[in-house]
Amino acid sequence: MQPQKIVVLGGTGFVGSHLVPRLQRDGHTITVLSRNREQHRELGVLPDVAVVNADVHDRAALTRHLAGAGAVINLVGILNEHGSDGSGFRKAHVELTGNLIAACAAVGVPRLLQMSALRAGEGESFYLKTRGEAEARVKASPLAWTIFRPSVIFGDGDGLFFRFAQLLRIAPVLPLARAGAKFTPVHVGDVAEAFARALIHPHTVGRVYELTGPRVIELGELVRWTARMIGKRRLIVPLPDPLGFLQAYVGEWLPGKPISRDNFRSLKLDSVSRVDGLAALGIVATPMELVMPALLSGDDRQRRLDRFRGDY
Repeated sequence: MQPQKIVVLGGTGFVGSHLVPRLQRDGHTITVLSRNREQHRELGVLPDVAVVNADVHDRAALTRHLAGAGAVINLVGILNEHGSDGSGFRKAHVELTGNLIAACAAVGVPRLLQMSALRAGEGESFYLKTRGEAEARVKASPLAWTIFRPSVIFGDGDGLFFRFAQLLRIAPVLPLARAGAKFTPVHVGDVAEAFARALIHPHTVGRVYELTGPRVIELGELVRWTARMIGKRRLIVPLPDPLGFLQAYVGEWLPGKPISRDNFRSLKLDSVSRVDGLAALGIVATPMELVMPALLSGDDRQRRLDRFRGDY
């Protein structure tokens, strides 16, 4: 497939900061829509990459910036909302996706790659429910779509290992809600590669790819492993669900909202899959043990801890 013009929503987040350079290497011309381009100059210096100011929730603005594009990638996602009624999740996931589909139809953009989440549409959390509702809108659209459902994503500056590393550096004892929740962490580079390959392979149209790493690990063990990687001996205390829910409620009022009741509800479902979406795309999953020790314990560890970004 020939290089094309691609518009990326959410391209300045964690996944986007890895995906945009990957797409640029394939020769694509990329427009990244951002609320504040001045804060993301590092992407704009790449050849054939433009970061432009835009309100992605404004359908007219979307329509204007999508004109002439061959594909759009929607990476927008939030893990927490300002309130607790689900309206923030609905705006970021469902309403935005609906506006994006309408804008694509208005200017004739044929292709949509949509970021979702493993277990989307299941369980009680607003996060997973709205991810599922967004998927339903994509599937019902006339676009040539591909949906990606990753487990938790790790890599340089992630919101998983680096968030816990920050907490472990200051807390000798860490109470942990849902410590037995299972994950299959997937490397951000593998996720970026999956998107890049989907763009050039027509057989990915109309497919949903579940993206997982090679290891199933419980949250408690993941946190203990992180403590070892940063050279800290810490006591991790698993909480029973009633206390875990209380911790999540209190966490909603703390700076940075480290955990919320909706996070707690999401953790009731294990983020695992029996379907290897990476393998279906010809990608060998990267083990966390191959990447994270150097990132967490390197000479520039504190810089990395300070710059992590939790959202997509």
